[in-house]
Amino acid sequence: MNDRDPRSTEAPRIESDMAGLVAADTDVLEAAPTAQRSVAARSSAQTILLRFLRHRAAMSGLVVLSLIVLLAFSSIGFGPVPGWWGLDFRVPMPLEDGGRPTLQLWPFSLGAHPFGQDNIGRDYFALAMKGTQQSLIIAFLVGLVGTAVGTVIGACAGYFRGTTESVLMRMTDVIITIPLLAVAAVIAQISGGVGGVWGLGIFLGLVTWTGLARIVRGEFLSLREKEFVDAARSVGASSGRIIFRHILPNTIGVIIVAATLAMSSAILLESALSFLGFGVRPPATSLGQLINNYRSAMGPRPWLFWWPGLFIIAIALAVNFIGDGLRDAFDPRQDRAKA
Repeated sequence: MNDRDPRSTEAPRIESDMAGLVAADTDVLEAAPTAQRSVAARSSAQTILLRFLRHRAAMSGLVVLSLIVLLAFSSIGFGPVPGWWGLDFRVPMPLEDGGRPTLQLWPFSLGAHPFGQDNIGRDYFALAMKGTQQSLIIAFLVGLVGTAVGTVIGACAGYFRGTTESVLMRMTDVIITIPLLAVAAVIAQISGGVGGVWGLGIFLGLVTWTGLARIVRGEFLSLREKEFVDAARSVGASSGRIIFRHILPNTIGVIIVAATLAMSSAILLESALSFLGFGVRPPATSLGQLINNYRSAMGPRPWLFWWPGLFIIAIALAVNFIGDGLRDAFDPRQDRAKA
């Protein structure tokens, strides 16, 4: 006969169950703030996306830019990937009808040379597509490099303050006082033989970051005094973690908008440099170089001047419209979702 008290066997089990419930409650409480932040981030991203999609000018710009990129890179191909356009921009051919464009809007017809032919008989559509590719690559590199450099310098100056801010901002002020076109011309001459179009885009990005650096610095000066930054410091978070995990995500909207505007400015800057003879060098080509090469044909053969100019205007306007839409989407005072 077992005289052992049954309550003695139940007590450890009850204590074990209670410990499990406490541990589960603790896990739930710890996970709750993370879940709430995740839901809030998704909700904020959806609101920003909805505002951007409701921005008609931005969507028009996005469609135009996408069509230009698709046309430029699919028509003549890129690198080892061939395109659907059968003519090579490097091969001259006999002039047909004085090299006039064969494009007809009604009834629609491309013809043999929709954009015409240049002075030596090269297909101008293929040549313009090659120039568009190079200009887009330069704009992308300038936006990428300039955004990265400007963000790092502005973030360090705004967060660390003191000597770091003084040195970085004085360096920025010195670069701002030098005429951008003059600096870009010198850099283009130096980098023209180093990496070609890729080298030119990277080097131009290294001198076009000053405006973004000042903007990011201002944002960091404001955000570093907020309560969530103080809370992160109080729990021992490092400066790098505070910058990249807490402050930088709150400035991403400003950075994205500035990057799109930098790309638009890069298109115009490259065109100006190539027009002056300081940009892309032959055998490479760009939209600005095409305008420079055929500016004397404005009277007798104006289509050689019109097509690259039209693409420059279309790309610059499309990127500007996209930038305006992103600015309104990230601005909490805008309510595009109700429009």
